[in-house]
Amino acid sequence: MKTLLLGIKDVKEVLSLKEVIIAVEEGYIAYNAGQVQQPEIVSIEIPENNGETDIKSCYNKLNESISVKIASGFYNNGKNNNLPTMIGTILLFDGKTGVPLCVMDGSLITGIRTGAAGAISSKLLARKNSKTVAVFGGGGQARMQIYALCQVMDIQEVRVYSEYQNELIKYKADVEENTNVKVIICATPEEAIKNADIAISTTPTRKYIVHKSLVKPGMHIVAVGADMAGKNEWDPKIFKGAKIVNDSIAQCVSRGETRNAIISGVIKETDIYAEIGQLIAGEKPLRESDDEITIFDTTGMGIQDNVTAVKVYEIAKKNGLGEYFEFI
Repeated sequence: MKTLLLGIKDVKEVLSLKEVIIAVEEGYIAYNAGQVQQPEIVSIEIPENNGETDIKSCYNKLNESISVKIASGFYNNGKNNNLPTMIGTILLFDGKTGVPLCVMDGSLITGIRTGAAGAISSKLLARKNSKTVAVFGGGGQARMQIYALCQVMDIQEVRVYSEYQNELIKYKADVEENTNVKVIICATPEEAIKNADIAISTTPTRKYIVHKSLVKPGMHIVAVGADMAGKNEWDPKIFKGAKIVNDSIAQCVSRGETRNAIISGVIKETDIYAEIGQLIAGEKPLRESDDEITIFDTTGMGIQDNVTAVKVYEIAKKNGLGEYFEFI
């Protein structure tokens, strides 16, 4: 039995944001329908090297595949070397036999499927006439969130803030080159979020950036960065009275932004409105007023990696990409 090896160039060649958005929606629906086994995330923190590694896995009954992703964030990378901050590998196995089908780069998949998740939430929960987006962070995910969002909404302006202001000139150039939006570099979180319809956070901070007073009625929040206990981008008080949607309630109450609101005593788990799969499946209403504050807390799910990796594998095989090797 031969196993396919796909590098980042192969993955990039076959990945389409539009297709990934569709695949992630299908994955959320499968999870909501009980067709997915998704164990708890295994996390390893390496503070002496400013790094962390997560292992996310799942079995998807609908495509009969098992995926395991090992993804790391080493936040000194790019500052004292030429390595990317986010590095990942995905292993794909046949769910009928356990045979390893593919070993592929997971860095780009992680970025794109996370961007797709944010875009899906905005399509469902943001006001339909949303035009202005606040972004916190200037890294790869801060870009990917906008690239994906522009696939589903007519965004005209991005206002971006980062603790590392020197990275924002390149951010502005990249986003304006790849989209039709205007990017405004902001010196403070207050400046970035002013008049924003949608606010997206993509940082690894452990001390929140956005105070409750900055969040206005009608805003949709996409909380991406807090994917591990201890991380915190948003004032927990923002959650009080908001419509809270999680990708996975089990994950978000143990390691997401929702966790911070619960342990702060601002909300209880019963205050969570829904998982996003329920909204896609039409089981619960979406935004119900223009003044409603909606929050999508995403910690990243194995099923997102699974459906995206399977799509990459199928297209790569069809197009003759990658190299085969004898693994067994």
